[in-house]
Amino acid sequence: MASGLASRFVRNRIPADVLLLLTVLFWSFNFTAVKYGLGNGFLPLVYATLRFGGGSAVFSGYTYARERSLRIRRRDVLLILGLAGVGIYLNQMSFVYAVQLASASTVALVFGTLPIFVALIAWLAGTERLALHHWAAVLTSFFGVALVAGGSGGGLSGNVGGILLGLAAAATWAAYSIAIGPLMQRYSPYRLSALVGLAAIVPLAATAALQLARQDWGSITALAWLAVLYSMLLAFVLTNVLWFTAIDKVGAARSSLYANLQPFLGAFIAVLVLGETMGWLQIVGGIVIAAGIVIARQARPPAPAVD
Repeated sequence: MASGLASRFVRNRIPADVLLLLTVLFWSFNFTAVKYGLGNGFLPLVYATLRFGGGSAVFSGYTYARERSLRIRRRDVLLILGLAGVGIYLNQMSFVYAVQLASASTVALVFGTLPIFVALIAWLAGTERLALHHWAAVLTSFFGVALVAGGSGGGLSGNVGGILLGLAAAATWAAYSIAIGPLMQRYSPYRLSALVGLAAIVPLAATAALQLARQDWGSITALAWLAVLYSMLLAFVLTNVLWFTAIDKVGAARSSLYANLQPFLGAFIAVLVLGETMGWLQIVGGIVIAAGIVIARQARPPAPAVD
């Protein structure tokens, strides 16, 4: 009952543009929160498991209260498990280690390739043809990533390794965004997100078992705990509610305009809060990635941002 009242209040009383702006701001700050948590006591897989496992449990409870059921058809179970494996498990693994190895601002910029991966994977799956300007967007965006990598310094064990993992995180989320499309004809995005999240908890926690056993809980600072709570409750649970509500009100195309801001706001916040520095080559690379997004938008709206 309470969740229904809250949902109606958000939908009816808060303008869609406010919902979208809040969502993107919370997403953008998450790069900084994760970087801070990893630098102040948390092991990577411990952070990912607490953040994603706790967030999935809370969001599933909200969804159940909202819809009174999480049931799906038996024939869809394997697809849900596959989405959990590719779209969530691999995505979360890639993302948390990308942020550990590279600066938060660098990883944020790399996430600007998300709509490019959506177009490429749709082409590989045979669901979309790529015109000349599609390929121009692909080349432009990856040239931007090369500039970011060239300006980041470090070897494959450092920033460049983080960039490669950041690309993997963007690619796996793009694959998830495309694969979940058919299921959205039968189930609400709330139910799908809840079920995929719950299914991903088991492999994520199993992979994190050794780090959970080795974690020095006493070394985690109070602000690091706040960081993981932020990632769990605001950047995961709340943003899912705000994002789905906004899409329901104004559609995916308008919502995605705001999502395109995430990589660049994320980089700006990391520089501002964490004191990270960006060289001119990285700044130019970010601008080139933005140009790739603009070119890609001439054909299709970009995918939703990763939470």
